[in-house]
Amino acid sequence: MTDLPILRLKPKANARALRHGFPWVYANEAVTDRRTKNLTPGSLAVLEDGERRPLGLATVNPNSKIIGRVLDRDSEAVIDKAWFLARISKALDMRDRLYDTPFYRLVHAEADGFPGLVIDRFGDTCVVQPNAAWLESRLDILAEVLAEVVGVSNVLKNASGRARSLEGLDDVNEVLLGTAPDAPVPVLMNGATYMADLTGGQKTGLFFDQRPNHAFAASLSKGARVLDVFSHVGGFALAALAGGAAHATSVDGSAAALALASEGAVQTGVADRFTTRQGDAFDQLEVLASEGAQFDVVICDPPAFAPSKPALEKGLRAYERVARLAAPLVAEGGYLGLCSCSHAAELSLFRNASARGIGRAGRRGQIIHTGFAGPDHPLMPQLAESGYLKSVFFRL
Repeated sequence: MTDLPILRLKPKANARALRHGFPWVYANEAVTDRRTKNLTPGSLAVLEDGERRPLGLATVNPNSKIIGRVLDRDSEAVIDKAWFLARISKALDMRDRLYDTPFYRLVHAEADGFPGLVIDRFGDTCVVQPNAAWLESRLDILAEVLAEVVGVSNVLKNASGRARSLEGLDDVNEVLLGTAPDAPVPVLMNGATYMADLTGGQKTGLFFDQRPNHAFAASLSKGARVLDVFSHVGGFALAALAGGAAHATSVDGSAAALALASEGAVQTGVADRFTTRQGDAFDQLEVLASEGAQFDVVICDPPAFAPSKPALEKGLRAYERVARLAAPLVAEGGYLGLCSCSHAAELSLFRNASARGIGRAGRRGQIIHTGFAGPDHPLMPQLAESGYLKSVFFRL
């Protein structure tokens, strides 16, 4: 028997969802007595239902709205190196089957059995985002296991995740193992080379989730004029050029990101067909319209306008505005791809907002494709938040 503290659900809390795989316990569902409130964030506890029956082993953060995260269905599990090794090995096995290059999301949080943990692999380096308190005291074990199982030499901690502040964690990046790369890392995807800044770029340095959507956009782009808005390091533009686009333009607010995109175009061998425009994306869409610009394929991949339910209505209006400004730039019979990484804006709401924007621009479209994150970003069926990314492609 374990001597761990108990995290108990209130009698009327929904234990059934947890029994069926839901991984979170909200603070208003748990008995929060003095002992529970005094637990150190990241502590382990046995999770029990209101009738004192065990539901599993959980990590507790009494300062978070998500007071409990289920780590293991076995309430007597030991969270040691062997536990990490087994789960990292399982995650790696699937990625090895999916990809023939060492560039992918290795761990996608709850969906891979690691609540709050994101790991992206860039060849010989793994970038770790520990977004829950239980991970902070176990980063040395995690780095050791990544070196042993995955075979990487470098493990970096990225502390920029918004969730860290909600968990009461710091925003300090550090090297957990080896050294940080002193230059952007070239990443091969869809025939293009992307330059990933692992220490100064957005999130972990590159967004692997859009890989299949990049590929679909590239399939539309042979001989086409392409516009990639909110492009970061050239995601859709470089894939389109590698797929035979006649020309591509990347628009982004970050000069540093566009510099990486330009270097990626050089490395891909398409620099003569690539241009950039730096500035606010909404402003640039309006300027392009005033110039009478037309493109065969336009893709807009903005940041999360609706990162939470309170921001949903404002976010949907922003997505509608993107569609309204982008649609006039699409040539007759051309294609408009619209993306959202907001988990609060589920697919039907995002699709409807996009269609409204297209209609307000005086255009009509047929939906030809709906895309999601790649299989290295698995979806946990019980947790809608794990399936945040969606893209909708219209022919106008």
